[in-house]
Amino acid sequence: MHEPNPHNSRQSQFPDLDRRSFLKTGLGGALFLGTVSVTAGLSGCATRPAGRLSAVGTRMDASYQFRFLNRDDITLFEALLPAMIGPGLPEQPQARNIAIAGTIERIDAGILNFGPANQKELRRLFDLLNFGLTRVTIARVWSNWPNVTTTEADAFLERWRTSSIGLFNNGYIALTKVSNVAFYGHRDFWHLSGYPGPPKQAVDALPQFNNA
Repeated sequence: MHEPNPHNSRQSQFPDLDRRSFLKTGLGGALFLGTVSVTAGLSGCATRPAGRLSAVGTRMDASYQFRFLNRDDITLFEALLPAMIGPGLPEQPQARNIAIAGTIERIDAGILNFGPANQKELRRLFDLLNFGLTRVTIARVWSNWPNVTTTEADAFLERWRTSSIGLFNNGYIALTKVSNVAFYGHRDFWHLSGYPGPPKQAVDALPQFNNA
């Protein structure tokens, strides 16, 4: 399980990220990611946001409209979240699917609060992981993401976490940070990080807490 710091995850760190580079790739890393992203686009990889997805054949709520993540990104997070969140996810299959779908939707909504520079970096990171050639050679994930097991996803994350290559380390941090904030920041999962919820006096004084 990959949980950088769930105790601090309830307070969204997303808005702060528009003021600094998220991946801190350096010039070489930026050029590499840019090349991958262009190559992925030329190869036909989907870059258009997924929009509203049909509830048939997908975990997603058909009423939610994706404005950043594309279909490949959604599949990527469906494969990675069980490894990143681990036992924090519900065991019951339907509840588990709902938790994963809701977390992916919150990842999409959170990224919309990033500055353009960080959105661009994340788009290039996701393209790197979704493009078959770099998924195999850089991430060393041999199967397409829908066929990746939780054990394989965990091994990939651990390779990037412990890599001596800064781009991979920062890619790991980016993936786990957006995922943990989106998961542990939701009221249904506050208890997993030991957060009891906002004080009653704050809720009474600010009823909008109930609608947050």
